Amino acid sequence: MVALISTKFELSPEQWVTHLARLHNRQLPELELLDAYYEGEQPLSYMHPELLRRLDSRLRSVVISWPQLIVDSLDERLDVTGFRLGGEAAADRELWHIWQANRLDLHSEQAHVDALALGRSYAIVGSNEKDRSTPLVTVESPLEVHVDLDPRTREVRAALKRQYEEDGDGYTEAYATLYLPNETVWYSSDNGGGTWSEINRDEHGMGTVPVVPIINRPRIRRRRTAPPRLGRSELISVLPLSDAACKIATDMMISAEYHAMPRRYALGFDKDDFVDAQGRQLTPWESVAGVLWASPKSPKEDGVSVGQFPEANLSNFHDTLNTLARVVSGLSGLPPHYLGYATENPASADGIRSSESRHIKRAERRQRTFGDSWEQIMRIVLMVRDGRVPAEALRMESQWADAATPTFAAQADAAVKLYSADRLLPRRFARRSLGYSDTDIRDMEAEDAEAYSRVAGGDQAAEFGPKPIPEPRQPEPAAPSLPSPRRPVGQLGGQVLPPPAVQFIEPPPAR
Repeated sequence: MVALISTKFELSPEQWVTHLARLHNRQLPELELLDAYYEGEQPLSYMHPELLRRLDSRLRSVVISWPQLIVDSLDERLDVTGFRLGGEAAADRELWHIWQANRLDLHSEQAHVDALALGRSYAIVGSNEKDRSTPLVTVESPLEVHVDLDPRTREVRAALKRQYEEDGDGYTEAYATLYLPNETVWYSSDNGGGTWSEINRDEHGMGTVPVVPIINRPRIRRRRTAPPRLGRSELISVLPLSDAACKIATDMMISAEYHAMPRRYALGFDKDDFVDAQGRQLTPWESVAGVLWASPKSPKEDGVSVGQFPEANLSNFHDTLNTLARVVSGLSGLPPHYLGYATENPASADGIRSSESRHIKRAERRQRTFGDSWEQIMRIVLMVRDGRVPAEALRMESQWADAATPTFAAQADAAVKLYSADRLLPRRFARRSLGYSDTDIRDMEAEDAEAYSRVAGGDQAAEFGPKPIPEPRQPEPAAPSLPSPRRPVGQLGGQVLPPPAVQFIEPPPAR
């Protein structure tokens, strides 16, 4: 079976481009829809087409961006702080240098947002012409990149990136890059991807595809009749609820326009009776919105009457939105107060922390899933830089900032207790748990070593911090030369001198 599968997919580069482009095109509509929901650009649902036609431009959809809130609240808890090789106590400095040189502090956040919203994102590793010791790492959108996985090893065996350019009528495919285990091929197209022409080729011979998917909520497979999907978006389960919330909020604004303001009625009048002070006929809207109505007709003689209907109560819309918020909270793991749902009795601080426990656990699961992808990316970085992956890199561990939200005082108290209780927590790990980086910890340890050496030398003040550096001693100013007191003050060699700055008075003789 393995031999049959491998034989089936021994494709030429041109066949790989066609195959991957066809698979990618099938998934683009779903990806673009998810992208629209995250950006708050989804179409209005649950509205009758006839009502949409009658309201036309007067209707503006009210978008409640719960999908964006769900993604961003998870992304805010996903911060990579370093990579530690197997057997090492601290994060590797060289890998972190490569991370920062590629501005992955910023771009990793973009990769996490796309993976959470669209189900996956990608990172591509390549050589850096400007600095061979610092490979190039870029994050890519699933709207442009697609991969094919080996069904036996689940490793990427081919990847395609398509780039678009504007031609005046829209965006069309102009360039494509095919990544294979031992070569990378670049193509261009003059007819929107109909045909491709090879423009360059790099036979690197690494034996691995330098493209790594960052997958959110991966599954082994779906049912046979379902289209294949690499990862699952966090938005899938809440899209109908988000549509319902936008519809209710839009209805509430329409009701506020037409029913929340008291509606007036007038009996026995015709449209010619509604005129302004100059005798110009008022439009129906001006008649409705007028603050004061006046007419020469009287109820007794002319049989006319005016009045107003009671305004509508919008609390039913509020209750519906609160119900939808509770359902979204249960599906997404977000605390209710994140969605704006509040009760008459505010939750206590312990209750708020308890409500966040499931949300924190979901963030920790994403750290484990995304961390595996970032570790694979760093192994490819070592392969590009050194031509091999050392054994300790196979046991690499990604480090993340704490996904929980305790106060710093609570963290410090817990670290002190664990460190004091028979050293259950090592000093280095205690400092790391407080959020200090490995660079900060090394500086602390250097100061600790200096203090220990001073104590051993007999300086008991070393326990109170670094020894202050004494300021250089300023030379004392020379005493001004004064004339002899036996000479007349102000006369010296025929010259007039200023009086001395200090007058000395001799003490009286002792009796």
